[in-house]
Order: sequence, then C-alpha cells, then structure tokens
Amino acid sequence: MPGVQAGLQVERLCKSYPTPAEDLVVLEQLDLCMQPGTNLAIVGSSGSGKSTLLQILGTLDRPTSGTVLLEGADPFQLDEHQLALFRNQKIGFVFQDHHLLPHLNVFENTILPAMASGTPSREQQERATALLGRVGLGHRLGHLPSELSGGERGRVAVARGLMMKPLLLLADEPTGNLDPDHAQRVLEMLLALQKEEGTMLVVVTHSMEIARQMERCVRLVRGRLEEVSWSRGESSL
Repeated sequence: MPGVQAGLQVERLCKSYPTPAEDLVVLEQLDLCMQPGTNLAIVGSSGSGKSTLLQILGTLDRPTSGTVLLEGADPFQLDEHQLALFRNQKIGFVFQDHHLLPHLNVFENTILPAMASGTPSREQQERATALLGRVGLGHRLGHLPSELSGGERGRVAVARGLMMKPLLLLADEPTGNLDPDHAQRVLEMLLALQKEEGTMLVVVTHSMEIARQMERCVRLVRGRLEEVSWSRGESSL
C-alpha cells in the first residue's frame, strides 16, 4: 500500500499475560495499516484490549510477538534510552484525564515534551505559543490548570500532544470527561490540527458520535480488528 512505509504498519501483533492457569490472550494476530495524515477510531467493549493496543502503539508496553513499524522503523529493536527518545520525538499522547502538571502553567505544560532534551529552543518556544494560539488559549499562557475549565485543559492536552510534531498522535478517550458541547469542540480542534500537521491520529473511544466523525473506524473483537462500515446501518458500538 503506497505510503504505508512512511506511516504505521502493524503485523501479526500478539499480546498475552501469564496466569496460573493459562496465558490470557488480549491481542491475537492483529493487523493494522495507516497512511500519513489519516485518522482512525478504535472502538470495542470494555476489557477488549483497546488501551493495551494503544499502549503498544505508543511504545509504553511491548508486544508478546509481531511487529510495529513507524515510518519503517521498529521501535522495539531499540534500547531503553533510544526508545524513550523515539517516543518523545515520534509519538504524541492525549489522555482522558489530560495529566497536566498542576504546578506548571499552560505554556510550561505545553512545552514540557521539548524539555526532555534540555532547554527548549527559541523555535520550540515559538511553536508552543503558536499551538496554544491555534487552540484558542493564546491569552491563557500563564494560567495554571486549576484556573482552566475542563474543555480548556483538553485543548492544552491537544497542544502538548502535537508539540514535537509527532508522526503518530494517540488519544485515549480524549473527551470522556467533558460535556457534549465541550467534547465536540475539542474533537473538532483535534481533527483540524491533525490534518494541518499531517500526523496520523488514533482515537480510542466509547462514543459513537466521535467514531462517526473519523475517517475510519475499527472494532476490537476477540483480539483482532474489524472494519466498521456506517453505510451498512451501523447504529451502536
């Protein structure tokens, strides 16, 4: 498939956990391909393995077997230091609870990923400011998370996730703690910025409304992904 080598390619991915009786299989021979600049929703019942898959895609957990290639590179072949650097530079995260540091202001929380390699450059500082302007928080740079609404904290999380110009942006229930109006605004902002930045976006969600707004939707069932086609009258997740 054209562009896959520059994007995300997952082949025969398996993840299991040992138990006293037998291994608990969460992901089994799972395949997934994404091209640069595309977005995807992953849905499924609670306990189906959605968060496990997202953690593996984010290199926060290792697969039992199979391959994950991002821009043609296998991050799990790297040592721990190289893997941390790869994750910082290539992958962005947006979490349901936002995980903003309470003692840092909006600007500091946004630029935090750039601080992993030392003092942020002027270009990185300008990017953080520009991103916050694009999410409508250019006037709140010095405010602490406690001084923001839930929707505003969500927008800071989006800006922080894009700070390092990631190839892959992973969002785990990014609007799960927001009311419907704020959730829709954050989602629209996330999708608009994802397209502008040309990054790949994977969103794990329980919301049919969110899933329908993504370019593709797949359901995790018995450890594997199945394409969801709304044209077939899909009405529930």
